[in-house]
Amino acid sequence: MKTMWSLLMVSLVVVLSSCAPRETEDQKFETLAKSFIGKFLETHPEWATTLGEHRYDARLNDYSVAGIDADRKQAQSCLASLGAIDATRLSPVNKIDCQTFKTNLEWLLFQLDTLREYEWNPLNYNIGGAIYSLTAREFAPLKVRLLNVKERLKGIPAVLAAARANLKNPPRIHTETAIKQNPGTIGLVKDELNQYLEQVPELKADFAPIQAQASAALEDYGKWLEKELLPRSSGDFRIGEDKYRRKLYYLLESDLTKEQVLESAMADLKRTQESIYETALPLFKKYFPKVTDKVKLADKRYVVKSTLDRLAGDHPSNQTIVDLARQDLQQATEFVRAKGLMTVPEEPVKVVVMPEFMRGVAVAYCDSPGALEKNAQTFFQISPTPKDWTKARVDSFYREYNVHMLRNLTIHEAMPGHYLQLMHANKFSAPTLVRAIFGNGTFIEGWATYAEQLMAEKGYGGPEMKMQQLKMRLRLIINAMIDQKIHTAGMTEKEAIDIMMNEGFQEEGEAAGKWQRACLTSAQLSTYYVGNMEINGLRKAYETAHAGNIDLKAMHDLMLSFGSPAPRYIKAAMAAPPSRIGQ
Repeated sequence: MKTMWSLLMVSLVVVLSSCAPRETEDQKFETLAKSFIGKFLETHPEWATTLGEHRYDARLNDYSVAGIDADRKQAQSCLASLGAIDATRLSPVNKIDCQTFKTNLEWLLFQLDTLREYEWNPLNYNIGGAIYSLTAREFAPLKVRLLNVKERLKGIPAVLAAARANLKNPPRIHTETAIKQNPGTIGLVKDELNQYLEQVPELKADFAPIQAQASAALEDYGKWLEKELLPRSSGDFRIGEDKYRRKLYYLLESDLTKEQVLESAMADLKRTQESIYETALPLFKKYFPKVTDKVKLADKRYVVKSTLDRLAGDHPSNQTIVDLARQDLQQATEFVRAKGLMTVPEEPVKVVVMPEFMRGVAVAYCDSPGALEKNAQTFFQISPTPKDWTKARVDSFYREYNVHMLRNLTIHEAMPGHYLQLMHANKFSAPTLVRAIFGNGTFIEGWATYAEQLMAEKGYGGPEMKMQQLKMRLRLIINAMIDQKIHTAGMTEKEAIDIMMNEGFQEEGEAAGKWQRACLTSAQLSTYYVGNMEINGLRKAYETAHAGNIDLKAMHDLMLSFGSPAPRYIKAAMAAPPSRIGQ
């Protein structure tokens, strides 16, 4: 009897099991993505902080070889599991996020196994951002944030020890830049933290010895950079053809080859040079009414260069640039609202001086809150000129970033550029955080350069600012050209600076700074031009589909509603029937 009863129970279990709903492909993907992201944020607390996940604020990343190996194993395991999911059966949102996830896992492994920057890029060990991210935003009471700062300060010696152990033969320019940035990190730890401690004086006694230890470790590290690493920093900053081609694919997340990018850029260079001449000619006649010689008026380079030189004379200084940027931000915001170009976010944006430890790569940054951050304040950071620059170099810098160019820069970094786009992106909701965490640089930079173009198209700042926007367009085109030529074709500093100054009308200081940036990075400079092409492609497709009934605000809001995936995914989403958008 017992045996029969047992058989009946087993049969019942089998029947019930067969009736239980099977896990869908969407559920498999969402479970896998959530598991990976949860673990990755836990093992990369610095990144978690910038995203707005604050459970790990007291810790630093593991920069040791063991930590790197753990990242590799986690990515390999997740990629293998992802390959077992049938992506054709995923929802529209998950299809995009699955491909984005796959690409970024492959990109992570490419960085660890092929690029191996942890062995040659000392900039990866700049710990200033890990401290700054806890003080910049008021996401928690100051005392809580400072207690986490204290714990991170304790971890600095371990990071610097990993740098000493891992760095083999860096390119000289990377080590030199790290040497220049290190005093800024020391100043942050040694001095700048004190302004916060003054507000929580009961922490001073505990902080003092830890600050001293961290500062001493950084000072000793600076000496090591100069005396030991720099003499053996003879590595090649050029990553070469094969690595560049693969890195370009991952950063663009586009099927465009480097040859196609170069061919398109060269054709665009000629068209944009023609456009800037047509814009310059009426201004030239206004500024130089005595020049009536037809030969001179037909000399395109002479007309453009003379007009830009005249505009460059009206420029800010280290003392005035931040206040001017604040005024520009207010005016740009009012213009976007008045013209109804797109929905303007309500979250605050603040113009600030770029911290010293972040300087040396770009002139300005948009420091946007992460998708998980509750305090959504954005910082538009502007870098004054370094203290060791000569007067001539400073003058050159501010001729480049004159008052008209500053307007254009404010558009790019803030309104309606990075700030506006990223605030829209943070409102996108999906079953996983894949799209929020792995934002596509091509779309992000493409939108910012498109924003410049749009504002000039609508008349903001008049022809004077349009001259700067077209000059910036020449810059992004040339950036894409020199980016690949420097890293794959041996372009020299002189050749790069010549094309930037002669074909793009850049000041010497800007050209020299861009050479350094191109050496320190690779492939990233191409995201601006390719992104701009693809954003314009999205607009063209929308205008074709809605011929005669174009609502710019509706178009832009739709374009911005999908987060920050690669433009090719947005193109498909914009073309989808309304019932499928956001599914």
